[in-house]
Amino acid sequence: MTVAADPPSRLDKALARDVPDSAALSRSRLARLIAEGAVVRGGVPVVDPNARVAAGDIFEISVPDPVESSIAPESIPLDVVFEDDELIVVNKAAGMVVHPAPGTPSGTLVNALLAHCGSDLSGVGGKRRPGIVHRIDKDTTGLLVIAKSDRAHHGLADQFENHSVERIYAAVCHGVPDSADPRLRGVRGVGFEAGGILRIATHLGRHRTDRQRQAVSFEGGRHAVTRVHAPRKFGIPPAAALLDCWLETGRTHQIRVHLAYVGHGLIGDPLYGRRRRLPAGSVGGSGVELAAKFPRQALHARSLGFIHPVKGGFHRFEAPVPDDMESLIEALSSSPRDT
Repeated sequence: MTVAADPPSRLDKALARDVPDSAALSRSRLARLIAEGAVVRGGVPVVDPNARVAAGDIFEISVPDPVESSIAPESIPLDVVFEDDELIVVNKAAGMVVHPAPGTPSGTLVNALLAHCGSDLSGVGGKRRPGIVHRIDKDTTGLLVIAKSDRAHHGLADQFENHSVERIYAAVCHGVPDSADPRLRGVRGVGFEAGGILRIATHLGRHRTDRQRQAVSFEGGRHAVTRVHAPRKFGIPPAAALLDCWLETGRTHQIRVHLAYVGHGLIGDPLYGRRRRLPAGSVGGSGVELAAKFPRQALHARSLGFIHPVKGGFHRFEAPVPDDMESLIEALSSSPRDT
């Protein structure tokens, strides 16, 4: 490749700017190739990412074939919503971890995708495997898009980084986030937008004493924005609500932490629900009972929209609320028991 006019001062930045899009090489991948001696100028490897470059410099970049992943493919059923040569959209079931980790080395979505896609996978990072560009929690259900090619991987990653991906979740929470609630108007980071939409903007970071949990902060952590609307309320007076939650950012446990922060934690949430129960008689008896025993956070990624990273055009996918959440919603919709 040839460096174009007015290049950045650093080699890695210049290569990231001018390498052909068809190569699908990210800056981090280029940095590794530089360190490995795979970037050559005038027959001499350049191993310093800070090396100076000039317009017209010619570099040869040798990209090795991706090696096979050490993660084993497993024949696990997948609910495939869409698939083409570049990407796949799946509706993840509750209980499935997205990527192997020390506590869950197998039975994950990646294991299933390796079996489903075979060798037709992204080689980003030098390993042939599915391109995981976002995740949802083990016990959260719903839509995920996964890259099969390098160019799809980079294109999707850019959209997630730019917060341009449309992500809407269905959730069932305790109480009702309501703009008429004076308590909410006094909570730091909370605001209301047109249509009664609650906007929660904080930072999120690791909890100080429990590393499995995230916590709201306003100093440190990562910026996080969630928007919430309650299209349905359950009980007289309302004791629970069905929510639509829009993610502007996508931090770990973001919806769960934000809703707990404003006092409307998700039904069934084992980390942030604090064993909360619906008041007796607030909804039908079956609703109170089912909410108390609901085995996971009542959260479902129901809508996912993005621009196809290779073919262009906006695509939106929908996944209906799963049976367990539908049963919960029906039970909560029943009339309160007479007292």
